[in-house]
Amino acid sequence: MLDCVMPHRLPLGCVEDRDRHGNLRIYYRAKGVTKVRLRGTPWTSEFMAAYDEAKSGAPKPTRSSIGVGTWRWLCVKYFAECADYKRLDPRTRHVRRLILESTFEEPIAPASPKLFGDMPLSKMTADAVEVLRDRKLEFPEAANSRVKAIRQAFKFGARKKFAPFNPARDVPYIRTGSTGYHTWTIEEVRQFEVHHPIGTKARLALALLLITGQRRSDIVRFGKQHAKGGKLTFTQHKGRNRKPKKLVLPILPALQSVIHASPCGDLTFLVNDLGRPFTDAGFGNKFRDWCDQAGLRHCTAHGLRKAGATIAANNGATSRQLMAIFGWETLKEAERYTRAADQQHLAAAAMHMLESVEQTGTEMCPTEGAGGTFSAKS
Repeated sequence: MLDCVMPHRLPLGCVEDRDRHGNLRIYYRAKGVTKVRLRGTPWTSEFMAAYDEAKSGAPKPTRSSIGVGTWRWLCVKYFAECADYKRLDPRTRHVRRLILESTFEEPIAPASPKLFGDMPLSKMTADAVEVLRDRKLEFPEAANSRVKAIRQAFKFGARKKFAPFNPARDVPYIRTGSTGYHTWTIEEVRQFEVHHPIGTKARLALALLLITGQRRSDIVRFGKQHAKGGKLTFTQHKGRNRKPKKLVLPILPALQSVIHASPCGDLTFLVNDLGRPFTDAGFGNKFRDWCDQAGLRHCTAHGLRKAGATIAANNGATSRQLMAIFGWETLKEAERYTRAADQQHLAAAAMHMLESVEQTGTEMCPTEGAGGTFSAKS
């Protein structure tokens, strides 16, 4: 029996307990940690190894141990109760949850034992949110993602009266100066086409992306069931649960010819090597390989969507027309492309006005000094 060999004294933190059958068991107990059963005879190497493991294990907060009114508590509420969060795409929900949970273990100050997860909501000021943002300054997009996620959690908290206010609302994003994904040039499209001729899956993917202007999450789902009467009818995958956007686009002859000449699946035009529809991530990885094979390591699938918008704008498409093609809800995104196109057209029409006096015979206005002030003489 265990009673016969057990020493009188147990290691610190260990307690004896008998089960309903009268058997004696040993547990390690510490404040804030679920008790852990230790098997073997106390003080033996087997027992002490289990004891050391239990003793060194970091306390993992459970739902019952989370302090009410803390930042961690609000996030748990947000994950469980926020309708807007639940309606996000699964991938978006997963990423947002990881972003918020990463803030829990951040110390409120360097070397401080206090963590942001345990901070009362009343102390989560704009300054505190800025601290969390600035710890990602090396990666500006990650820093901005933190601010965005924290804003949404506090927006829910303020609406439900769990939090007194939304401190992240007053924390600005970091200006990165980035234009996002690289926009393909015509030369890069031609380079891809030379390496991947018509009849390959890569060329079919390029045509679907460029000639429809849709995202990869849409083109991997396009199939014969969407093509009727020379038109492509579908609901955009992004935002389908919150703001579904149904589009009807003509199937241009250039796209139709590529589809006819390409190997297609039963449910989707694009299929993987196993003959199954691509997942979003699987297609992204495969298209990355196709671009690398063509020597276009800086090009991406989303960059083709931007290229399509650029081509359409340069050919005279209006902002409203771009919104109808690409499914944008506001003018802001469309005008980014039309402004660039207008600049090119207006500059081309007006550059002759800068010709020199020798070429036009027009007298130039005299100036004086580096400051550009007019001369007193006519």
